[in-house]
Amino acid sequence: MSVMTEHAPALARFDAAIAEAKGAEAAYLALEELVRATVGAKLFTVMTVDMEHDLSRRAYTSDPVNYPTSGTKPINYGPWFDTVHTQQAYFVANTIEDIAKVLFDHELINELGCQSIVNMPVIIGGSLIAVVNMLDVAGHFTPERVQLIRDVVSVPAKLAVLAAR
Repeated sequence: MSVMTEHAPALARFDAAIAEAKGAEAAYLALEELVRATVGAKLFTVMTVDMEHDLSRRAYTSDPVNYPTSGTKPINYGPWFDTVHTQQAYFVANTIEDIAKVLFDHELINELGCQSIVNMPVIIGGSLIAVVNMLDVAGHFTPERVQLIRDVVSVPAKLAVLAAR
């Protein structure tokens, strides 16, 4: 069975939800549900990026208590940003120690039972416009799951971010 065939029901639910989505919350919820149904994620957030003004903003969260949506903040430049923005590559870490090397909030992430992460850049027109963040237990984001994100989640993520604008 192909990856797309295997995940056809989840993609069909996403398609129906995004077709009806009015506003950012509904668009991002549709994407979160697709991620949970295909790859799995204990914590799911979306950060939008305004490179022209050097700002980022948490636009969506599955955990509003610990990771509320927020106003804008300056972009934090460093090795993580180089991976996601400059290289337009996924950042993948499967241990809390690797997360701690790049994310200041690693202690909270660990407290929430998450020790692995994928940060997927959303690139439109050659520019980074958002980052989709998926977190789960240690070792969750195997090469197979990261490939599944590329195959099944990448295009819907672009659609969700555009629908949310």
